[in-house]
Amino acid sequence: MALPAAFEQRMQRLLGEEYPAFRDALARPQARGLRVSPLKIAPEQFAAQAPFALTPVPWAPEGFFYPDTQRPGRHPYYEAGVYYIQEPSAMAVGALADAKPGERVLDLCAAPGGKTTHLAGRMHGEGLLVANEIHAGRAAILAQSIERMGVQNCIVCNETPEKLAQKFPEFFDCIVVDAPCSGEGMFRKDDNPAQSEWTPELPAFCAARQAEILDRAAEMLAGGGRLIYSTCTFAPEEDEGTLSRFLERHPEFAMQQVPTPEKLSPAHPEWAENGNPDTRYAFRLWPHKLDGEGHFAAVLHKNTGDRRDAPVLKEKYNKKEQEQLWAAEQMIAELVHRLPEGKLVLRKDKLWLLPEACQLDVSGLKVKRMGIEIGTLKKNQLEPAHALAHALAPEDFLQVCNLSAADGSAEAYLRGETFPYDGQKGWTAVAADGFVMGWGKCAGGIMKNHYPKGLRWVGK
Repeated sequence: MALPAAFEQRMQRLLGEEYPAFRDALARPQARGLRVSPLKIAPEQFAAQAPFALTPVPWAPEGFFYPDTQRPGRHPYYEAGVYYIQEPSAMAVGALADAKPGERVLDLCAAPGGKTTHLAGRMHGEGLLVANEIHAGRAAILAQSIERMGVQNCIVCNETPEKLAQKFPEFFDCIVVDAPCSGEGMFRKDDNPAQSEWTPELPAFCAARQAEILDRAAEMLAGGGRLIYSTCTFAPEEDEGTLSRFLERHPEFAMQQVPTPEKLSPAHPEWAENGNPDTRYAFRLWPHKLDGEGHFAAVLHKNTGDRRDAPVLKEKYNKKEQEQLWAAEQMIAELVHRLPEGKLVLRKDKLWLLPEACQLDVSGLKVKRMGIEIGTLKKNQLEPAHALAHALAPEDFLQVCNLSAADGSAEAYLRGETFPYDGQKGWTAVAADGFVMGWGKCAGGIMKNHYPKGLRWVGK
């Protein structure tokens, strides 16, 4: 692998005698990883029954390595949201954040959703999770990840950090800033443009943008809360340097000492200009010291400040809309035994369920999804949403058709095929070995396929 000359010179200077091992590591194939969702199954239980070889990731209990000869991304369990394909080093961020049930958590730079879904698994559906992505196209991908993983308590936004800071001052208990960076840690990763786009000036440009994002995050964090900062770069200017400058601007923050996860290395304050010595409590993930790409992560604590609430949702319906809501409640009872606790909300012809923590006034914000999408009202009928199939457990549905991942029947469903089925007429959740993938509709001994056309498998 040919690396930029200026990058190599800097890394040789920083690493000294370690540099040959570092350089050799970048020439080896990248490690492959997946992270099991506790919303679907206990990670250790899945590892014991998984159809592919898994080895634990030391720094993330939900994470596992898998051989590059296997393709878990082309398995029905992936489509059912049982796990998320994630680069192993990136799992350290969610593990360090350690989001807890009942907290208010913000993932400020969230696409494509790896860290957000990690946070969601730790929260077990309790509390509020806000996932934001400033780029509209990437925000749509983020929303799809939230849907597939069955996250119930999330609001997905497509906003600037400045706009969110105006809406949520001193509101969150935990904020994750996986900041845009020069991407040096991803030089080895397949099909990644980071190396071709890298220039010697890029780290300074990224550091200025990181400062702006962190300052807005500081405004949104409640007193006593924690801020997790991470990058996928080796550049000290963006790592220890960005942290040092942030601590200088924000004396209300301090580095939080946390136990060092296995395989992670301490940061280097001496590598940054005017480096704050406390940044030694941050972590570096080196490709020559672990099976993963390059990452940097730190946990900071906000020592002062309040914890404020935000305005709550106030919905007003006319007589016709209220009648539609009442009718929808009856139609929901024909699909599921029960829904999670929450408030039914009608937005045009779409019906949503908002858990209590999600019942916020988000007017003025660009919101991609909020809570659980229940379905669409069409001619006095409720067509259930694909998101609803992912959000609930199999036992919550009135009717479930359980297919097998081993005999090819689950794959046939994912290709959009219909199949004979001797079941009751009506909407039916379709599962692979107990993990729900989507909807079908049974009529006349045939299961009509309602797996979304845009998600259907092709070429297999």
